[in-house]
Amino acid sequence: MDLQTFNQRILPVQGRLFRLAQMFLRNREEAEDAIQDVLLRLWTNRQQLETYQSIDALAVQMTKNLCLDRLKSHRNQKTEGGSDISEVHAKEQSPYAQLESSDSSRLLHQLIGGLPEQYKLVLHLRDVEEYSFEEIEEVTGLTNANIRVILSRARQKLRESYLKASNYENEH
Repeated sequence: MDLQTFNQRILPVQGRLFRLAQMFLRNREEAEDAIQDVLLRLWTNRQQLETYQSIDALAVQMTKNLCLDRLKSHRNQKTEGGSDISEVHAKEQSPYAQLESSDSSRLLHQLIGGLPEQYKLVLHLRDVEEYSFEEIEEVTGLTNANIRVILSRARQKLRESYLKASNYENEH
């Protein structure tokens, strides 16, 4: 694989890989470093990439594994970062609405961070990156039925946790 082919096949998925890395690592700089490592590994192994059925799936799998390795090695150094959902519409909202949106976004990020890794991964791939179930199968090695169950449980757990936290905050 030459440089031009590599750029055409790999660079378009770089944004997806970055968002996935940032979801796991919760730190922009760490996510950027992880993506650089993944891209370097892909470039180093560029001659073997043609043997894979889906280079996208390989790249996502490599990113996930690298992020999990980094989390294990930096277990005590968790930092939160990244852009909030609320920043997108901040100019269009009243200060009260901005604060409420920011709090909701922060709570959602916190609750998603508390989900089991497999739930987080499947939820991110399906709802954020909008992967098809077949693509998620390739990335995770799970069956379609398994993915649907995990996704349903992740959403249910997230919904319950969000409502519980929201009601608790409203009562106090």
